[in-house]
Amino acid sequence: MKVAPDNRLDALRGSATRLNFNARSLAALENNPRCTLRSVLDASGSNKQDIAEHAGYRTQFGQSIFAITRGNTFEKMVKADGCAELLRVLREVLDLPISQVGYHDLDEVSGVSSPSVRHRETARKLVAAVNGEGDGLLYDHPLLRLEVGGQPVFLEPDLVAFKFGDKLHVVEIKSFPVVDGQADPALVKSATTQACAYILALRSMLAAHGVHPEIVSDRIILVGPKNFTNRPTGAFVDAQNQVKNLARQLERIERVSSQLDLLPDGITFDLDKDERGRPRRPQSELLKALELVPAAYRPDCLNHCEMAFFCRSRARACRSLDVLGPVVTEPLGGIDTTSMALGLAHKRLEPSQEQVEIAAALRHAAWLRAELTSPRSTSAGGAQ
Repeated sequence: MKVAPDNRLDALRGSATRLNFNARSLAALENNPRCTLRSVLDASGSNKQDIAEHAGYRTQFGQSIFAITRGNTFEKMVKADGCAELLRVLREVLDLPISQVGYHDLDEVSGVSSPSVRHRETARKLVAAVNGEGDGLLYDHPLLRLEVGGQPVFLEPDLVAFKFGDKLHVVEIKSFPVVDGQADPALVKSATTQACAYILALRSMLAAHGVHPEIVSDRIILVGPKNFTNRPTGAFVDAQNQVKNLARQLERIERVSSQLDLLPDGITFDLDKDERGRPRRPQSELLKALELVPAAYRPDCLNHCEMAFFCRSRARACRSLDVLGPVVTEPLGGIDTTSMALGLAHKRLEPSQEQVEIAAALRHAAWLRAELTSPRSTSAGGAQ
């Protein structure tokens, strides 16, 4: 039995309309699992964009109109004529032995497009296909559902393809180019993590109908333009680790009450908007509330979180090493601030027993830097 959402989450959101998760916001959960601020804002359905803007840290997220138009045009081309171009990719590029193909569009069911009806029809079609009934191989516009923090979230993958080695595969169609077999790693990671939400939703739906969830493959099929043309190409992408990471983050949201226990009573992020939609709450009051919640800033937060500029400013103010990213923080485990790192490097601080080796490395690095930047070293280099 599902536990009703904690009333404290409603108090955090205040008078604002609850924002539900979508595939993109679910995918963002996997990027920074340590951030309590992100966790409670998402679990409460708070509008992070509005909160960040009123706090004085406005961010711009979302695709440009050009990118959206290009993406829609490319997807339509791939799916045209019963997914003829997609079938070519599956056969020629991925060497899949596909002969006859059944194509089903689940966008509307007998003229009805309501989410609950489409979800039931998606479940019926896919469960039948798993049981060897019907002629379907490609299912377009399937509507899936996932419970997140006690709230139903409807998700719509680009496509679900069936029975490639007796597995259901999620197909992600993206318009970023694949040049010489390689695509931008950050874009591939984003697309893959988004597909992980679909994989989990598919497994949940099938498990509810007595089907073993592992029939849904954790390898997705990523389709994109080849080089700088509109001709599609494709590849299998292993998403096993990301599926596990996202599943852990969803479980963390279910346990968000333990994080709320650490917050002061009465804390809220309510902007108290007037009839014109303008916040009446003083900015300073909102900032004080936000600063009461632990955050874990990393540079890549700038790519996926609306609160990134606020958290970066906060990390800089306390001289946190987090602003420099994992390349710096991971080797310096146990050292949290630039003040501590510099103090150890210049022998102004005595290392603890756990910091002896790191301190020695920092002092050696400081000595090398001093040698390379000294006037003697500079003049010697010029003489050569």
